[in-house]
Amino acid sequence: MTSSPFSVSPYPVIRLKPKANANTIRGGAPWVYADELVTDRRTRRLEPGSLAILEDSDREQIAVVTINSESKIICRVMDRDPAAELDQDWLVTRVRRALALRDHLYDAPYYRLIHAEADGLPGVIVDRFGDVLVMQPNAAWAETACDGLAAALVEVTGATTVIKNAAGRARGLEGLDDVSTTLVGGHEGLIDVPMNGATYMADVVEGQKTGLFFDQRDNHAWAAKLPRGGRVLDVFSHVGGFSLAALAAGASSAVAVDSSEPALALAEKGAEASGVAEKFSTRKGDAFKVMEALAQEGELFDVVVADPPAFAPNKQALSNGLTAYSRVGSMAAKLVKPGGYLVLCSCSHAADLTKFRQASLRGVGKAGRQAQIIHTGSAGADHPLHPALAESGYLKAIFLRLD
Repeated sequence: MTSSPFSVSPYPVIRLKPKANANTIRGGAPWVYADELVTDRRTRRLEPGSLAILEDSDREQIAVVTINSESKIICRVMDRDPAAELDQDWLVTRVRRALALRDHLYDAPYYRLIHAEADGLPGVIVDRFGDVLVMQPNAAWAETACDGLAAALVEVTGATTVIKNAAGRARGLEGLDDVSTTLVGGHEGLIDVPMNGATYMADVVEGQKTGLFFDQRDNHAWAAKLPRGGRVLDVFSHVGGFSLAALAAGASSAVAVDSSEPALALAEKGAEASGVAEKFSTRKGDAFKVMEALAQEGELFDVVVADPPAFAPNKQALSNGLTAYSRVGSMAAKLVKPGGYLVLCSCSHAADLTKFRQASLRGVGKAGRQAQIIHTGSAGADHPLHPALAESGYLKAIFLRLD
């Protein structure tokens, strides 16, 4: 590893304030907020991403943490053994543990390989596309240790390419830049990703996030069972996640709606690769306007799916976000045939399942429809939940049958 916090030992000591509840951290909480830590001049001088020993107010050691005084999350727990030595072998061990889980779950190397705190690598996201890995180092320590992380990933997986994706709101909150680069190897063009009987096109260099959303895989599969030869409308479709899976399972036709022309172009390429191009069509535009137009045209579908972006990315946006989810539910419900199905999704961690479900059902009721909840979905097993971090359970999907 080149310059890295792992090379500095022994680690400096930082301390919780007396009012901070040290037992929550001992019990598994992975974060310390800025108002919980004693931030004297010595602590503030520590470089963002530095490692330190966290003590409680009685000077009992709790864990090895990484510190970033520029972030509201001032500390992230790295290892609960205060005596742990965080070197390159430590990184390799964490990656190897994450890979063992995915190898057990999936037959093909297309999945989320590292899911941040839940895999013991705080703030680090890695998606795998065969021999190509896309890494998002969303915490200061990971940015500093990029080279070491990339080396560990290559050693454990045998990947030939590691791309650093620096897009996203999380990096800004850590005071990090938005400059993406290739760390190992190189890649050009699209990657064919087989999932749920369909083939998706991932643009790992220019595409949104890491190039594909693996988190919806299980929900794609569940929704694909519903049409039974019927028509599907996939709103906020991105690269056709729900629609291509439904067509692969036998849907008669599918329409993908998205505001992004590049995303719809990838969806069309995926339909061609999946052998269902003649059953697939797209409509580019604002999703709300397109749904309104479809209603005016008298269109009805056997299955309607709405998977919008995060309308409530934080608590401040929650009220407006829930209003938006209710509006989506209302407009989408009007496009479902009697006895058909509606799938509504949220990736807003600030809107928990109960709030999201209530808002969605309010919208369905405003549309004059009666609903049965037949299934509730979440992210797949390659996106494990951290038991003490509600944010890791961000994805919700509710499956409704409408009268």
